[in-house]
Amino acid sequence: METCDLGGRQQGPIWHRKPVPAARRGVIVNIIHSVKGCHSKTIRFLNVAFDSSGDSLLAGDHQGNIYVFDLNGNRFNLVQRTMQACTALAFNLRRKTEFLVALADYSVKCFDTETKELVSWMRGHDSSVSSISVHGSGRYAITTSTDTAQLWDLDTFQRRRKLNVRQSVGIQKVFFLPLSNTILSCFKDNSVFAWEFDTLHCKYQLPTPVEGSVLLYKVFAVTRDGRIFVAGGKSNHLHLWCLESKQLIRIIQMPAKVRAVRHLEFLPDSFDGGSNQVLGVLSQDNIMRFIHIETYKLLFDIGSHEEGISTAATSPNGRYIASVMENGSLNLYSIQALTQEGNKPPPPMFKVVEDWSKCTSEANKLTMRVTSEKSEWPRKSKGSKIQNKLLKLQVNTSLENKENKLPGGLNKKRLRVLLKGFGEYPAKYRMFVWRSLLQLPENHLAFSSLIDKGTHSAFVNIQNEYPIKSRKLLRVLQRTLSALAHWSAIFAETPYIPLLAFPFVKLFQNNQLICFEVVATVVVNFCQHWFEYFPNPPVNVLSMMENVLAHHDKELLQHLIKYNVTSQVYAWPLLETLLSEVLTREEWLKVFDNIFSNHPSYFLMIVVAYIICSRAPLLHCHQTGDFEYFFHHRNNLDINAVIKEAYRLMEATPLDIHPQRTLDDFIPLTKGQYPVFNKYPNFIVDYQTREWERIRQDEIEYLRERQLAHELEAKAQERKAEDEAWYRKQELLREAEEQRRKMLLEEEEKLAEQRQRVAAVKRELKVKELQFLDASRRRFLKYQQDQRQMELKHLDDEIARKASMREQETAATVQDVEVQRMELESQRQLFEQHLIKDQEAVTKEMKEEVDAHRRRVDLEYHLVQRLMEIDREEKQKAHRVAEENLAKAEQKRIDTDWRLQALHKLRRDDQDREKHYEEIAKLLHDNRVKEAELLKAMREAEEKKWEEVLQKKAQLEEEQKAAAAADKHRKQFLEDKMDDTLELAEKLQREDGYFGEHIERLRVLKARCTERGVELQQVPRSGNICLNDLSASESSSHMSLDRRQELACRERELMAEVRRLRQKLTSQARTRHPPTHFRATKWTP
Repeated sequence: METCDLGGRQQGPIWHRKPVPAARRGVIVNIIHSVKGCHSKTIRFLNVAFDSSGDSLLAGDHQGNIYVFDLNGNRFNLVQRTMQACTALAFNLRRKTEFLVALADYSVKCFDTETKELVSWMRGHDSSVSSISVHGSGRYAITTSTDTAQLWDLDTFQRRRKLNVRQSVGIQKVFFLPLSNTILSCFKDNSVFAWEFDTLHCKYQLPTPVEGSVLLYKVFAVTRDGRIFVAGGKSNHLHLWCLESKQLIRIIQMPAKVRAVRHLEFLPDSFDGGSNQVLGVLSQDNIMRFIHIETYKLLFDIGSHEEGISTAATSPNGRYIASVMENGSLNLYSIQALTQEGNKPPPPMFKVVEDWSKCTSEANKLTMRVTSEKSEWPRKSKGSKIQNKLLKLQVNTSLENKENKLPGGLNKKRLRVLLKGFGEYPAKYRMFVWRSLLQLPENHLAFSSLIDKGTHSAFVNIQNEYPIKSRKLLRVLQRTLSALAHWSAIFAETPYIPLLAFPFVKLFQNNQLICFEVVATVVVNFCQHWFEYFPNPPVNVLSMMENVLAHHDKELLQHLIKYNVTSQVYAWPLLETLLSEVLTREEWLKVFDNIFSNHPSYFLMIVVAYIICSRAPLLHCHQTGDFEYFFHHRNNLDINAVIKEAYRLMEATPLDIHPQRTLDDFIPLTKGQYPVFNKYPNFIVDYQTREWERIRQDEIEYLRERQLAHELEAKAQERKAEDEAWYRKQELLREAEEQRRKMLLEEEEKLAEQRQRVAAVKRELKVKELQFLDASRRRFLKYQQDQRQMELKHLDDEIARKASMREQETAATVQDVEVQRMELESQRQLFEQHLIKDQEAVTKEMKEEVDAHRRRVDLEYHLVQRLMEIDREEKQKAHRVAEENLAKAEQKRIDTDWRLQALHKLRRDDQDREKHYEEIAKLLHDNRVKEAELLKAMREAEEKKWEEVLQKKAQLEEEQKAAAAADKHRKQFLEDKMDDTLELAEKLQREDGYFGEHIERLRVLKARCTERGVELQQVPRSGNICLNDLSASESSSHMSLDRRQELACRERELMAEVRRLRQKLTSQARTRHPPTHFRATKWTP
């Protein structure tokens, strides 16, 4: 046997030499996944799946590694690491490279084997997915968990439908039938439904299996043609269903070694047309046996106790079997090698001797058994004959099968003789005898129709009245009582029917049909005339029993009458419980062996006999409570003596008082349909039914009103809480508003103080500027005088005087420009403040007018709405009053005049209200006219104000143009003077390079002056001032002082630089040129 260890490899060959399958029971290769090359520690494989061709195998381990094995190409490849265990796999999708994997986090993912990428991620399950079924087209898939099944579209990976079930039922498996559009769903209660795939309508349901063959379905398999359906579970039985006829066609019993079936798998064959005949059965001993379902032969098996199989899958082409072993490895088998003679299992030494004389019933013919005789394998193979196991008829002698058999040839007389001889029937055959005596029809369809009606409303809460520990017993009791209630309405109203039916329910809890029919037969035959006085006890039946007791034991009857103990105390408790309260199980079975074997009147005689046999303790009772206790509890009585006494009463009772004269003979239930049971007062039952329905409706109404009251109370509490929260919020808002107002007042006071300080600073700056200008003018005049005097004396004094004059002129020009700019800035700020105030006033006025108008509109709207509501309510009230008056006028003619007067009065009131409404409407119309006039006047005032604004704007633009022209003239003058200085400095530089650094400084100063001029030009001079610029205009007042200081500093630097330049020019001129005398000159501006 070839062994392949995957280890840490992601791809590689599966086998290194061509495997020889026959070497070891058909195993081609054994695949393991070890950790670090240590075989003792392996990663367990969990699931396997073949693709649609059968040549590729998909396997997943408990660490989430997904491998693809190419059996033709002898290669394996790791296609995905999901990092969590997989619970199901599917590899037969429409896109051949894609596969589905169900993971431990309850999700289903789709991966691609070539790209190794995630294609889609499907969520929706709340428990682990146990199986994935793919439609034959590969476009749809069904994922199944214990609580739900979901249908997915594999093109869009969207969920189309979801199947939900009750938690108590649970889902076993939901899958597609091959070659059809049918979905088969199998549930834990053994119900199997078939659904149409396109419409998802239920096509059919498989019926309940024949009695004696019921098992809990756990695993399922379907042939490739979708005709045969096999189910197995915790038993060695297999049920074969024909899905075309919807009938159970065969029950196969596996060998005694098989106690439970874990997995089923049909073996495909290329020559059988899809009607697979070989079925693989994996049992609890981890051995998978393959049997032929037509010849009932065991063909071969795989696995052993040492190397057990956990799960298996067969390839669609019928060539391979892939099995996951208990040790976590993966075995690949060759089907061809398994079918050869050399690999047949050895014949067992144990032989079974069968009794063929008992195999007479049809039910036995249905059950087959696997035996160990040799036969040939039906498939053609190269080997010789294959050992197989025949299926023989089996006779089941268990008590459960005895309940389900009705062998003929029984004679009632012989049964009575047997009963009198032994006192009871053999426990082994009691159920069989009872069914024969009662002649049960076993109407499966009629009983199914009663069960399908569901639980009757009268027994929905039966567990509250009868708290039974066994849930199964309680469920069977509930179903039996519901079936009785659906059969006849009297049983839903009878309070003692659960007590009457409970002994039979406990006895026949494994067969509900027999239980129902036994109870129905007892009610029809042994409870005759019980319901004629319903809801009272059957007085007529109790009178018959009292007459028999008076005839046979008058003293005991007189004693009972003396202490006011009626037949309803000493007889009725025994009747309504069928003696189950006072007898043990064995005694009760013995009594009913005799009751079912005799006339229905024998039941009454048994009760009378029980009373007579209890005369000694009864004669010592003197209180009513003692009598009631005695007939509701078990007592020390010999039941055989009671039975003999009942037979004596049957024979010794005179015919005139004998119950046999009144009661009819035994009549069995009819076959096909159950008889109509209406021997009760219908009007009482109907009245009680109506009363119960009325009470139920009253309870529903009461619950609804109580719920409504709770909701109203909750709403009131909620509304109260909302109101309190609203008031708290309003209080907080009011406090916050007051706080904000205080803060605004403080801010306004601070702003006023700041404005006062700014105004004082402005005044001081203006005075200093004027003083500075005056000093500059005086200094300029002094410099002119000094220069004129020095012109006459020397050229140096003349050059110094010219430089001084130019410095003074430059400083004066810069100061003038700065003063004008500051004046314009102050004018602009003043204008903006006026504009803001005007706009705020207009805005406030408009806002108040709009708010007032909105309040008026809201008030008028609410008034009109209220008027309309009042009008509508009055009209409805008038209409209702008119209808009531009309009805009362028809019923009571006496009050006609009074009602007419009331109606006239109401009409006069309506007319007065209509007049009032007309007046209100007129007032509303007048208000609208006045509002329109007010709006018109407001528009005219607005137009006038806009005209004034446009005029002022034009005037402002003209003034700004004039100021711009003056600025331009001053700027040109400064530039000319600066250019002259630069030309002179450059001329001297060309002659002597000493003044290079000073020329650069002059150019820098000129560039700064130019930038300031540009900044002055960028100052907005139009009247279109945005309100958003208010903050900048306000902040400019704070920045003006710093700007003036900076300008003064720059002015001083410029004058100092010019002074230094002139001094150097003068010194240079003195050294190069002799002093000359010029005539008097005059400076012109």
